[in-house]
Amino acid sequence: MPNTYTQIHIQVVFAVQNRQSLISRIWKDELYQYITGIIQNNNHKVLQINGMPDHIHILFGMRPTQSLSELMKQVKQHSSKWINDKGFVNGKFSWQSGYGAFSYSKSEVPRIIHYISNQEAHHKKIKFQDEYVKLLKDFDVDYDERYILKSVF
Repeated sequence: MPNTYTQIHIQVVFAVQNRQSLISRIWKDELYQYITGIIQNNNHKVLQINGMPDHIHILFGMRPTQSLSELMKQVKQHSSKWINDKGFVNGKFSWQSGYGAFSYSKSEVPRIIHYISNQEAHHKKIKFQDEYVKLLKDFDVDYDERYILKSVF
């Protein structure tokens, strides 16, 4: 739509099904490039992507031409299929249902990029589930304990 100007920065966080540590160091960069391609093909701009073997964080600039839920559906479906087609894991790979999405002002973007790029150091201090709940609380997001990303172990 002409004369529509936006600046929307979203961090999404989502986990591997059952919080299994299936994302390997060997192919994680390839996965991140694939997911970046999905987001870019939908005319959004990835600012940072990184994660751990059991979850991913993505910060991107979002255009208002698509709903966040539709974009996340594409990201999760297509990346799951790609991982399975590549045979990167034994059995079937899938992402856990749902995701967290958090918006940031432009002034916060450098801090969030740094935070996402330093996931390994960050998770030496805090477990993923605790990190996720902290994000939900920091953003005053109502949540149901039954649906928080629980580890199967």
